[in-house]
Amino acid sequence: MSIIDIVLLIAYSISFICALLLIAALFLYFRKRLRARVVSLFMLAAFFFLGAYTVKMAVAFWIRFSSTSGSDAVLSSLQSVAWAIAQTGTTVGLVILTLLMYTKRQDLFVVLSGIRKGRNPHADSNSGSE
Repeated sequence: MSIIDIVLLIAYSISFICALLLIAALFLYFRKRLRARVVSLFMLAAFFFLGAYTVKMAVAFWIRFSSTSGSDAVLSSLQSVAWAIAQTGTTVGLVILTLLMYTKRQDLFVVLSGIRKGRNPHADSNSGSE
């Protein structure tokens, strides 16, 4: 292993641990917010991004710790597909977060009580004939 591999493994490890700690904190946040039946879309997008990023770091460990040779094409292909899926999820999460930031909509919330009861929260209750 070269010095670059060691530095990358340390960086991947720190990133992976930080992402897991943030996911745990966001899980506690969501548990509290689900009881209140109101969830921030920005925090939901951040949770999605961190989840994809954590998968990406796990795939990075998998790639670094496995030794792929020319005869192990299936493993190499699986690693490539897993990396592509994790990178796509990370990119989608970043795009959503960027759109929410630059449209100044980081304070959007979803009210879950209307959705759970089957009501349309955007429908005007006085618009129909009774």
